[in-house]
Amino acid sequence: MKQLQLKPGKGRLLISEPFLNDDFFHRSVVLLADNSENGTMGFILNKPVGHNVHELINDFPEFESEVYFGGPVDNQSLFFIHTIPDLIGSAFEIGGGIHYGGDFDKLQEIVKLGMVVPEQIRFFAGYSGWDAGQLDFEMKEDSWLVFERPPKLLEMKPANLWGELLRKTHSEKAIWSNYPEDLNLN
Repeated sequence: MKQLQLKPGKGRLLISEPFLNDDFFHRSVVLLADNSENGTMGFILNKPVGHNVHELINDFPEFESEVYFGGPVDNQSLFFIHTIPDLIGSAFEIGGGIHYGGDFDKLQEIVKLGMVVPEQIRFFAGYSGWDAGQLDFEMKEDSWLVFERPPKLLEMKPANLWGELLRKTHSEKAIWSNYPEDLNLN
């Protein structure tokens, strides 16, 4: 019996299929921050850029929070998701306690005061975006699987996120987690 595929929606995850031949989205896990008839926006959760936020943003207090490549759109700008909307203010709810954006000055202030820990926030250079109908087309091409977001998503280790989420599905697609990144190593 074939399992019904969820539709992309705000707060859900897109998981790329292992054969997706795209430098930006290969083995990526994307949290969808918005999905409407006008298009879709999300952040790649498992592609660190190799720098902490204070190394990339002038005047940001020292904070051991790695920045991730959120996607190819507007990748010279910093975006963030978090679980502390009451401390930051002006945030948009994604769902399940995760929020997007907020007052950046307040964020810097609470970081400086030690009121936030790295597990409560994730920073992104750029975001992933799809125009109206574009993600629907990619879904028909079987480029993505859609899953509900697990609890404590921001606490999961990004390096293993793609495979770990696939294994937790207990679906016929879980076997993809064993697919080698380089077929020559098989």
